[in-house]
Amino acid sequence: MARRVFFSFHYLADAWRVSQVRNMHALEDNCPVSDNDWEAIKKGGDVAIKRWINGQIFGRTCAVVLVGASTANRKWINYEIERAWSEGKGVVGIRIHGLKDRQGNTSSAGANPFDYVYHPTTNRRLSDYVKLHDPTSFWGSSETYSTIKNNLASWVETAIKQRE
Repeated sequence: MARRVFFSFHYLADAWRVSQVRNMHALEDNCPVSDNDWEAIKKGGDVAIKRWINGQIFGRTCAVVLVGASTANRKWINYEIERAWSEGKGVVGIRIHGLKDRQGNTSSAGANPFDYVYHPTTNRRLSDYVKLHDPTSFWGSSETYSTIKNNLASWVETAIKQRE
């Protein structure tokens, strides 16, 4: 049975790369929001955005942060990580900059997003607790894709077990 996960990512920069990960069908993930729906949600302000994120995370066992060049320290990425962690869910990161975008380009690795979120009781960075996998292959995008596909489910399982 596939785990139900919440994918967290920077939409504008990485939607194409994220769609590749979603299409692996290794996990049951939250439904992507359309551009029009997201615009409607944003019109409701921060409260509406938080409500939407909370609803998407509800019933999920793990938050999978798909990390591109500009994912780290974004307001809503931080909130999604904090929310999943505070609810006791597994949290794991996977670098996706090695996957090609729609123009066929890869990107550079961004900062670790878990360096910008702090554990609520120890006040240490979540990067001390959460694994950020870097499957980027020296050989290219197809090898990076294969590495993610072959390991995604086990990375999620490990993150969930770490929180149990």
